[in-house]
Amino acid sequence: MKFIHNLVLYGKMIKFSHTLFALPFAAISFVLAYLESPLEMNELMRIGFLCLVCMVSARSAAMGFNRYVDAEIDEKNPRTENREIPAGRISKISALLFIGLSSFIFIISSFFVNKLAFLLSFPALFVLFLYSLTKRFTLFCHIVLGFALALAPLGAWIAITESISLIPISFSLGLLFHIAAFDVLYAIQDMDFDRKEDLHSIPAKLGETPSRLVAMGMHIISILVFGFAGYVSDLGMLYFLLLGLIALLIFYEHKLSWAHETKELPIQFYQINSYISVVLLFAIVMDKWSELMVKIVSGISF
Repeated sequence: MKFIHNLVLYGKMIKFSHTLFALPFAAISFVLAYLESPLEMNELMRIGFLCLVCMVSARSAAMGFNRYVDAEIDEKNPRTENREIPAGRISKISALLFIGLSSFIFIISSFFVNKLAFLLSFPALFVLFLYSLTKRFTLFCHIVLGFALALAPLGAWIAITESISLIPISFSLGLLFHIAAFDVLYAIQDMDFDRKEDLHSIPAKLGETPSRLVAMGMHIISILVFGFAGYVSDLGMLYFLLLGLIALLIFYEHKLSWAHETKELPIQFYQINSYISVVLLFAIVMDKWSELMVKIVSGISF
């Protein structure tokens, strides 16, 4: 029972449920890369499992590091003072051990994917850790977070093809702007606290209304880039129709943020991001359904 209790506790610390948000973006790249690769089904399943382990462990390490380095800041913020480390439910030593173990699992899993994935696992971890420090010296911390999470589609592509191409780069770039916009809206609720503690963010620097305009601009760019990604991936009309639905979901996300102003955001605000990633994955799978089924069936040994 204690093991399960600790598992739940660490899961809360890193917001494990939010891991599901990034998975569809990696799956998008995984599906498109598979369609261009000669991999057999057994090898695909092996790499798919390793990619899942890499994603979960990398995000766990990054979130653990974020909670570790921000523990003193979180303790001062009424919105975050009850997080696991400031509240004393997890010690800083235990958090460090968790970060080290998660990082080790990520690097080892990358080693068994392929050589390029292993070599890139070290700079990837550096970027993931860097975000947690950037709000101490630059308002572009939102862009760094976007870049860190945007590694997911690129990483999945590398795992399958051991190469880099315009297709994963375009999806990663769209994800970068989407995440950065989301984070700007998220940071509005801590705007006054960040100013008081001399922390850097776009809302702390520009104020609420200009920040909302910046976030809207970033989201518009993300939709345009996702459209370009669909073009270079040779996706059909269904993808672009569902991209329109994603634009509506983003509009609703902004509406929710505006309605709550600087107050704590509702759970629906975070759920929308999960819906967006799932809709995007669904659009690609449905668009490539027949091609995908032919490849899967031909790759199964009877």
